[in-house]
Amino acid sequence: MNRSLSIRSNKGGTSGSPATPSRRKGFSFASLRGSIQPELSRRLYQVIKSTNNLVSAHEAAGRERETVAKQLSEWGEQTGDEAVSDISDKVGVVLSELGAQEESYAHGLDEARGVLKTIRNTEKSVQPSRDAKGKIADEIQRLKLKEPQSTRLVILEQELVRAEAENLVAEAQLTNITHNKLKEAYDAEFAAVIERAEKQIILAKHGRRLLELLDDSPVTPGDARRAYENGAAARQVLNDAEDDLRTWEKNASTYDSFERDENLAGASMAVGDGAGSARGETPVTTGAGGSTGDDGHHSAAHDLPYVSPTPTSNDDENSVSRG
Repeated sequence: MNRSLSIRSNKGGTSGSPATPSRRKGFSFASLRGSIQPELSRRLYQVIKSTNNLVSAHEAAGRERETVAKQLSEWGEQTGDEAVSDISDKVGVVLSELGAQEESYAHGLDEARGVLKTIRNTEKSVQPSRDAKGKIADEIQRLKLKEPQSTRLVILEQELVRAEAENLVAEAQLTNITHNKLKEAYDAEFAAVIERAEKQIILAKHGRRLLELLDDSPVTPGDARRAYENGAAARQVLNDAEDDLRTWEKNASTYDSFERDENLAGASMAVGDGAGSARGETPVTTGAGGSTGDDGHHSAAHDLPYVSPTPTSNDDENSVSRG
């Protein structure tokens, strides 16, 4: 959380300076990479390239959010209304932090993208072994049609055996890396999605608390609006938001630990079901989605309740409670 209680403390820079325009990239050899990728890695190359565009878009969205926050604060200051000035400044702090979360999410996407590159690089390394095996097989077929008695056939068949053995090793490595890294990449991305979403909820709820401090009751012409007395309460809202974000960071490790325990329990249940099947026992599926053995008892793994470590459905007037 932006530890400053006001984003006007950053006025050292040029006020309201426009965002740096993105430079249009001209022709380069890098732009040809997609067309010279091996067939095996071409589709994943496109996925990685598109994800890079997505990362840039979220980074740009984060910067724009921070620009809007600063402009809102400066507008509120020039209105001359003490209440509008203070609330717009505090709302600007919240919006600025939302922008920072967008940039953090972009970083998470970029990390997932980096993991996918491992699969792409492995695909590129496997392509030559596939091509070599196919080339030798084609050459053997050509010789069998044109020169069936050629002595090269024996040599080529020996080379084909070696090529197939090398390709077999490469294909096994590819499938192992693909399964492992695909899971790792999108686990990282979904973790970033969860973090961004739950932190946005925290910030949005505190942003609405700030708006409740702004008196919007109409005044009749000639009457003066009540003096603004919620400055201390507005500062407390920002303190509460910072505390809740800090609490979320602590609970994130608890969330990961809970998931690991749940996965282990599920794996143990799967092993137990396998052992029961081997003994000829047939598990009975219940309406609750769990399974029972012959003794009628439910499996413990299916009875585990889901408990969110970061509850967001309970609005507290003073702060967002973290479970």
